[in-house]
Amino acid sequence: MLLSVIIPVYRVEHTLQRCVESVLSQGVDDMEVILVDDGSPDNCPVLCDGWAEKDARVKVIHKDNGGLSDARNAGIEMATGDYLTFVDSDDYVEDDTYPALLQIMAEHPDYDLLEYPIVNRLSLEDRTYQQTQEYWLDTKAYLHTYAWNKIYRRHLFDDIRFPVGKIFEDVYTFPQLLRAATTIATTQIGGYHYCPNPQSITAQADGAALSMLLDAHLQNGMPMDDIYYLHLANIQSDVWERTGQPIRLAARQVDIAHFHGKDKLKAIILNTLGIKKLCQTNKLIHLFKKTSRW
Repeated sequence: MLLSVIIPVYRVEHTLQRCVESVLSQGVDDMEVILVDDGSPDNCPVLCDGWAEKDARVKVIHKDNGGLSDARNAGIEMATGDYLTFVDSDDYVEDDTYPALLQIMAEHPDYDLLEYPIVNRLSLEDRTYQQTQEYWLDTKAYLHTYAWNKIYRRHLFDDIRFPVGKIFEDVYTFPQLLRAATTIATTQIGGYHYCPNPQSITAQADGAALSMLLDAHLQNGMPMDDIYYLHLANIQSDVWERTGQPIRLAARQVDIAHFHGKDKLKAIILNTLGIKKLCQTNKLIHLFKKTSRW
């Protein structure tokens, strides 16, 4: 089997058809599409079985609800492809994306991971990275750790799974996959259509969820430059404001020349007053915005 496409399914009966059709219409015959019904209480289980009856490439897993990570892990266990990729069932894939990406992987057997664009959200250039640090910082990969806009060689998941019970699970998992990879590549070819769902867990993230996000970044062991640090300072500010938990991001001086606009102002506050004052200032700004609406 050439490609395994893993699609977790939960309460998406209105978007599932668009998602599955976009994958099956890619023109890849040597492909399995694994629909993981994560105990969905709507009509999704029936829809999944219907797809399996119509197309021999479709396989279905019915399981008790365990969350997105658990569903993806179940798909990984079943997958037999040389390459793996993921699609969230709210989303869909641009026409002719997979054939072009698989051609790139075939022409470059050293590529372990290939990242492709997110339509109207993330543009990439054709580039190859042998150093994880270079890829992580140059592309600001910490902003797009998503599981789905990437093709992986199967062996990357030999000892890696998504963390069950965690929100922002991709932020925990992606750095592990990068460390397991020898060569990482990006391409301007293809497109993944991300469709925001206001009811999703991440869209409704509260202080506890954002605290998990901060922990994932602080524990990932990845290199940090000033731009990445200020990104984490923003997350830390939100966590502190919403939970009152002690500040976990270590103090650091940043080069103000790297920033513009409000980020430059934040960098100045950070350098002169410290991370706690930045958190307090952030909270005051939010309070002012809230009260000024009245």
